[in-house]
Amino acid sequence: MSIIRFDALRETLKRKPIKVLQSEKRSTLFGQNVFNKYAMQQYLTRSAYESVMNAIEHGTRIDRKIADQVAVSMKDWAMSKGATHYTHWFQPLTGATAEKHDAFFESINGSLAMEKFDGEQLVQQEPDASSFPTGGIRNTFEARGYTAWDPTSPAFIYERTLCIPTIFVAYTGEALDNKTPLLRALQAIDTHATAVCKYFDKTISKVNATLGWEQEFFLVDNALALSRPDIQLTGRTLLGHFSAKGQQLDDHYFGIIPVRVMSFMQDLEEECMLLGIPVKTRHNEVAPNQFEVAPIFEEANLAVDHNSLLMDVMQKVAKRHNFRVLFHEKPFAGINGSGKHNNWSLSLDNGTNLLSPGKTPMKNLQFLTFFVNTIKAVYEYEELLRASVVSAGNDFRLGASEAPPSIISVFIGNQLSAVLDELENVTKGKLSPQEKTDLKLNIIGKIPEILLDNTDRNRTSPFAFTGNKFEFRAVGSSANCAGPMTVLNTIVAKQLKEFKIEVDKLIESKSLKKDEAVFNVLREYIKESKKIRFDGDGYGDAWEKEAKKRGLSNNRNTPEALKVIASKKTVALYEEMDVMSKVEIEARYEIKLEEYTKRLQIESRVLADISRNHVVPTAIIYQNTLLENTKNLKEIFGEEFRKIAKEQLELIMVISNHITEINALVIKMEEQRAKANKQNGLKSAEQYCNKVKPFFEKIRFHCDQLETMVDDNIWPLTKYRELLFTR
Repeated sequence: MSIIRFDALRETLKRKPIKVLQSEKRSTLFGQNVFNKYAMQQYLTRSAYESVMNAIEHGTRIDRKIADQVAVSMKDWAMSKGATHYTHWFQPLTGATAEKHDAFFESINGSLAMEKFDGEQLVQQEPDASSFPTGGIRNTFEARGYTAWDPTSPAFIYERTLCIPTIFVAYTGEALDNKTPLLRALQAIDTHATAVCKYFDKTISKVNATLGWEQEFFLVDNALALSRPDIQLTGRTLLGHFSAKGQQLDDHYFGIIPVRVMSFMQDLEEECMLLGIPVKTRHNEVAPNQFEVAPIFEEANLAVDHNSLLMDVMQKVAKRHNFRVLFHEKPFAGINGSGKHNNWSLSLDNGTNLLSPGKTPMKNLQFLTFFVNTIKAVYEYEELLRASVVSAGNDFRLGASEAPPSIISVFIGNQLSAVLDELENVTKGKLSPQEKTDLKLNIIGKIPEILLDNTDRNRTSPFAFTGNKFEFRAVGSSANCAGPMTVLNTIVAKQLKEFKIEVDKLIESKSLKKDEAVFNVLREYIKESKKIRFDGDGYGDAWEKEAKKRGLSNNRNTPEALKVIASKKTVALYEEMDVMSKVEIEARYEIKLEEYTKRLQIESRVLADISRNHVVPTAIIYQNTLLENTKNLKEIFGEEFRKIAKEQLELIMVISNHITEINALVIKMEEQRAKANKQNGLKSAEQYCNKVKPFFEKIRFHCDQLETMVDDNIWPLTKYRELLFTR
């Protein structure tokens, strides 16, 4: 194995940057391979174009005849760009994307052929998709799942295939994907946010949830990644002694992008431009060989699709540059993990951001309404929000190396906290003329000035207000954004619905004016949700104790956090907001538990294999070298050899102890794994979490100690310093 390690290092050191020719401006490339508004105007009839736009903007159904027209035009456009196949591109509950390619080709009477694509093929397909996780919604032998066209996300061409974004549902109608609940949640937020907006402007007819994600990732040379069985099979290192140099000098963060990485990023950005993914930012992240790309904000559904597509494209582009992309939340111990910050806001059709104050007190009151309601929603459903980011990988990341803790809290900064504290003291009921003036001029009127210099620097907050948006930082780098975005939009929609009911009640029963009613309800929300606001350091026992006093949950691992998903409160929420049925909720609960269990099962098997078949044999080889050395010393020096070979003898004993511990711990871990495998659902997940996973660090400790002792020339596993600093 040491031969593989050194061959991989030699191969990596020979790498040359792959030149990427960029002949056109980004603005010219942008969206060339997307069937967007411009392409539709070129290829669709006026009536077909208007029908598709109405479906996108208002959710209206597309007539079958129109669907036929759209399909023919889409095919002609795709073929003009070299496409030969089409696929319904969807996001099953694996968290990844899925596709089945069909050719436009059709035979006629066995002797002739033509290219064909009609409305039926565009609108709906029946893939043989029985092996996707369903959480018991359907049996494996029941393969009748359907993909249905989502016109709100434009079709695109990738590698000569027309990709049509779709939802994926069971024969009985239940959602089998991540996109369907998201679309329902976005409909809910539109409905209830629009209703609240009419307090401030009766002409408002639509509200969009927007999302700007920040994708963090590690890049490792492909040869080095292939030399590590743990990276190959789990996406992270299960063993490895810390490099003497890590991120402690902060010299990688925002530093000069390495030449090979820059070539990869240029190639990636060109692919993104063609696919309409508005990637704008690229930079080095904190940890060595960690990077980030981020786009311009988009409507949430499209942003989720673009992030899923980006992750697929990154893997393909990385291969061209002899890299392996690691999306795991914690691929290396001792340095920062990777997140996917979800920057969320609400906006009107004209682009007005509802979480950005305006130039008038009325606009600022509108801002406060959505600002306070979001905080209240997070307070009411903090456990569900925590559950939306669970995964085996994120369990290792949260609470370590600048990542947020597992306790959900909201950071808004001292200045905005002062504003809310003042609003908390607003008189109940009708306001005096003096109080109205004071509110408008001294509190609400000054919000834009407050936000102008209120830059957020709290990196440990899981949910922070950052000027004109909320940043959900607890999301893991490998996650599909649809999960947390479904939860966030649903809980805010629910809160806005409750807000309108309470405001209307005060207007009707208490004869309060609209502004007074709004202030009265906001005042109570500020008081009720104050416990969720926290501007301090999220690390350590002090915050945990304080959070416990406040009644906030601290669900440290996936099995704990997932329990809320199937609770009566969650079911009632989703059913009331028409986002998911009880069957769909319970299915996702089962799928999440099963995924968590299987990932830990795989990791435990890989760890046992590497420690027994790679580490221990190598340690024995080195130990035998030491034994041979001491034997020779004894032959030469006789009884004096014990003094001369003191260090060797001690090292032989230490190595023996580590080998003994490794073997004993692996046996115990396998015994616990066998017990876990006999359980089902939550019990199995808890057994893996509480009884199997604790062995990971124990076994790792002894293996990593051996790494510091064994001759570097025979150590089989590529080391941290090589994985993180070979460029």
